[in-house]
Amino acid sequence: MMLKDKVIFVTGGARGIGYGIARAVLDAGARVAIGDLDEQAVSDARTSLIAETPVTGDAVFATVIDVTDELSVETALSATRSHFGFPDGLVNNAGTVRLGKDLEASTKDWQVQMEVNVIGTHLCSRVFAKILIDADRAGAIVNIASNCGKVGYPNMAGYNASKAAVINLTRSLSTELSEHDINVNAICPGGVYTPMLMEVAESIGACIGQPADELIKTMVPAQLGRHIEPLEIGRVAAFLLSDHAGIIRGQSINADGGDTPY
Repeated sequence: MMLKDKVIFVTGGARGIGYGIARAVLDAGARVAIGDLDEQAVSDARTSLIAETPVTGDAVFATVIDVTDELSVETALSATRSHFGFPDGLVNNAGTVRLGKDLEASTKDWQVQMEVNVIGTHLCSRVFAKILIDADRAGAIVNIASNCGKVGYPNMAGYNASKAAVINLTRSLSTELSEHDINVNAICPGGVYTPMLMEVAESIGACIGQPADELIKTMVPAQLGRHIEPLEIGRVAAFLLSDHAGIIRGQSINADGGDTPY
């Protein structure tokens, strides 16, 4: 129960890694607020989380959030505070990917990825940090980056660059927020079985003439020999949000089954 009685806000919490993180922090004793653009999806996710965990309905709060809109972020965090009290942790998980060769990528594709993956992380972190600083409270932020930000995979240059920016932003925020006792780290997942990974498989499969459901079977960490589950990433996030992780600061931790060597 590393997070007993703590309040954690997870962006992009309606599916994939975000849902796994929400599940993990509930298992660790926290109360969780999940935010997503899709109101129906985040409502359904709340229902599923309550059904899958031994928590009461009061332990899970669902809200709509557009991480690229500062007013939306402020509204979502204010609603969370009204429901639970002060938040203790933030997970910047919301993200998007646009696939294809960079020579053919549009400026709009790059802008969307930077706005959601980087500016969204910045805005949510800033609003969250100001809430804690004004109340003289400690807290933790976990950014979901990607091993793409370290490796640079083909046909996703904009996504790679955005996640590299998240890695650097994590270091910068850690340095700036340390004086306020707000700990900031990132996780770099890879090979996680999510709807986003299936989208990648479908895009690559279309280019090379291979069925996506066959291709995705090969997209596993070599040392692990299987896909990583979102809940496994969630457990890493739960630890980084806890007081046990106080000596880990400004780090971007690989959670990709050993694929990335640094």
